[in-house]
Order: sequence, then C-alpha cells, then structure tokens
Amino acid sequence: MIIMAAAFLGSGMGIGMATTMTKTAYDFQFTAIDGQELDLADYRGKVLLVVNTASQCGFTSQYDGLEAIWQKYQDQGLVVIGVPSNDFGKQEPGTAEEIKSFCEVNFNISFPMTDKQVVKGKEAHPFYQWASAEAGLMGKPRWNFHKFLIGRDGQLVSWFASTTTPQSKKMQTAIQKALAE
Repeated sequence: MIIMAAAFLGSGMGIGMATTMTKTAYDFQFTAIDGQELDLADYRGKVLLVVNTASQCGFTSQYDGLEAIWQKYQDQGLVVIGVPSNDFGKQEPGTAEEIKSFCEVNFNISFPMTDKQVVKGKEAHPFYQWASAEAGLMGKPRWNFHKFLIGRDGQLVSWFASTTTPQSKKMQTAIQKALAE
C-alpha cells in the first residue's frame, strides 16, 4: 500500500484522487425505503439518475418529471433512484413509511427510493461523498432535487442543479447520450 501511495504521490496525484478514481457508483449500497438492501451493483450496465428528494420543497413537483423519464427510458436502461434527505431546509421530516406513502399517493412514484439519507458534509452517505468529489466543488448538492447522472460504466457523467427539471432539454440530451454509450 505504501509503494502504491508513493507511486501516486510521485506522479503528482494525491492519495485522495487515487482512491476516488478506483471507485464507481457500483461500489455503494443504500437501504431501500422499504428496508431492503438497494445495492447499486445490481444496476451494473444501466444509466443511473440519483436524485436527493424532499416532500416539502418548492421543487417537489419534479417527482412528476422524474417518474415520466423513468417510464420513458427504463426499457432503454435508465434507473431513477430517489434519495430522500432532510439536509436542506428540513423539508423531509417524515419517516420512511410517510415518505413512501406521500410519493405513491401524490405522484404515483414507481422508481426505486432509498431510506432517508444525509447527502452533504462529512456525514454524507458514502455514495454522495464519492459523487460530490467526482463532480467537484460546483457539482455538490446545494439543495433538494440535485441530480447525479451515472453512465453504464458506473462513472459520473454529469450533474444537474435543483433548478434543472427532468423535462429540460439539457437533461434529456444527457440521458439520451448516456443511454447510447
């Protein structure tokens, strides 16, 4: 391990960069909203759109758009994953059962959802630590409905701010390109 670290340091790469580069989204697991394991490795070869969500946010109506792109592209290999979080404005205070019910009753959500997670800071879920590091300073979640697009190889393709809707041309184009690769 010391030799490997020295090799990276000698090449001008920091140890943190070396660790980040060796991981993919498939190295992470969540607990699903129903308590089951949700292992991203089960989606190997698929395109993932991972979105931190909240039920009491001004962007909550994006659930409709997320469900629509899930329905439109799932047969081509897209998997939308909702990650409820109470990190921004305390806008997801409910339990897993309450969140699940809210999403099903109000938006007919059928895509996979995780249990509530921390998505920012040192306590962030390991996936969010990895994705935020890959995205860089500007690509870290700053509010609810931040979106990470993961390619079929498990690498981060792009990120989208909360204000970018699932129906936007920018997001649709990125999803279509990732699905074609």
